[in-house]
Amino acid sequence: MFTLSQLESFVAVAETLHYGRAAERLSMTQPPLSRRIQLLERELDVELFDRIGRSVRLTAAGRAFLSDARRILGLSEQAALSVRRVPAGEIGTVALGFTASSAHSVLDDIVGGIHTRLPGVDLVLRERVSGRQMEELHSGELDLGLVRPPVPGTGLEHRPLHREALLAAIPAGHPLAAPDRVPHVRDLDGEPFVMYSPAEARYFYEVLVGVFRGAGIAPWYVHHLSQVHTILALVRAGLGLALVPRAAEELGLDGVVLRPVVGVEGAPVELVAAWRANDDSPALHAVRDLVIDLAGRGFS
Repeated sequence: MFTLSQLESFVAVAETLHYGRAAERLSMTQPPLSRRIQLLERELDVELFDRIGRSVRLTAAGRAFLSDARRILGLSEQAALSVRRVPAGEIGTVALGFTASSAHSVLDDIVGGIHTRLPGVDLVLRERVSGRQMEELHSGELDLGLVRPPVPGTGLEHRPLHREALLAAIPAGHPLAAPDRVPHVRDLDGEPFVMYSPAEARYFYEVLVGVFRGAGIAPWYVHHLSQVHTILALVRAGLGLALVPRAAEELGLDGVVLRPVVGVEGAPVELVAAWRANDDSPALHAVRDLVIDLAGRGFS
């Protein structure tokens, strides 16, 4: 089989139609260049050049072979460049899991940052609840997860990414939605309330139970749901109040008023990045480090 050096020599002679100038281009002397061409012709069992005195010209076979030779050399160069980018994490595939609510708070910054700074990484996005993400991280179906804590310690590492406040979601016609009202957490006591599911949205369920227990109140749970947009739809329908992460403002749902709540201070909703501790994928490491860097700068 012919070698890349033989192809390189053939292309140089074909483009210059002069052995001396081709040898200069390749920084070699003419005799070994001629030998490479002879070996290539012997391997292909065709004559690639007509030799006329000191000049040469391509045969019909040589003209046909030139485009293929250039293509093969181009592919080999591209392959070399690509494989050198792998250890730097510049190319590869990363399966990224995210929760539905995180899609409204940080996902756009993360996807945009990866597209801009790691364009060679193929990002596979999968919307999952936190529990399923952790299962798929262990099984290898996911490489990186944007999950709610806690993260089990065995086999997974994690880093805090983002915290956000809770807002009261109020039907537009409700007294608490009046422009001059500042809702207090105690206003939720005994009120119809659209609550998170203790099974499918356990993190938010436990956060809100902690808030209510701390305030000494007991809202009246009328429904248990898992997704923020569904909860807001029921609030808009007038079925109850709710507490949702601040990112819900991005949904811009008509008929629902979102307000800060006195007595629910700080930013109790936390998001973390989780990944397998023993995963040596350079692409994963590059994406993970980029996500952590974006978090350090503050998501928009």
